[in-house]
Amino acid sequence: MKHLLEKRLRTRRVYRGSAVDFCVDSVRLPNGKTATREYLDHPGAVGIVPFIDPKRIVMVKQYRYPVREVTLEIPAGKLTRGENPVVCARRELKEETGYFGGRMEPLLSYWPTPAFANEILHLFIARKIKPGPSSPDDDEFIDRIVISLDDALRLLYRGEIKDSKTVIALLACQSLTR
Repeated sequence: MKHLLEKRLRTRRVYRGSAVDFCVDSVRLPNGKTATREYLDHPGAVGIVPFIDPKRIVMVKQYRYPVREVTLEIPAGKLTRGENPVVCARRELKEETGYFGGRMEPLLSYWPTPAFANEILHLFIARKIKPGPSSPDDDEFIDRIVISLDDALRLLYRGEIKDSKTVIALLACQSLTR
């Protein structure tokens, strides 16, 4: 595998944002030539499938500007650099849904788009959670929805859920419940 690796020679941050940065790197290829790699630098994120009982989960509806639609998703949020994913998952679950406490179980981690971003997404299942008031960020307008896992899967298969973290998390939960 070592013969496939590329060596970073230089990084240039072309944009530094509040959520993500955009970078252009010069790299040395395995054949000795150089190339340019453009990518989104992201600190990572978490997503949570919160079970309020063995059959029902909590999801959130919110408007997503890039796709210009209201989406149905699992609660989720961005890590601060170096933050423990479990700590972030607990915070985001409380902020977006009001639910807190309970057990946070790792489900899986994956790279949503490794061809042009270094983001890693950590998915969890939350169990034995308690309801409470939500406290979304000032720029978040979120509706909390309680739905059965089966109904959420039906929406997914009808094409009404398109968010990748939600699709992956629901399918993983489906495989665990069989």
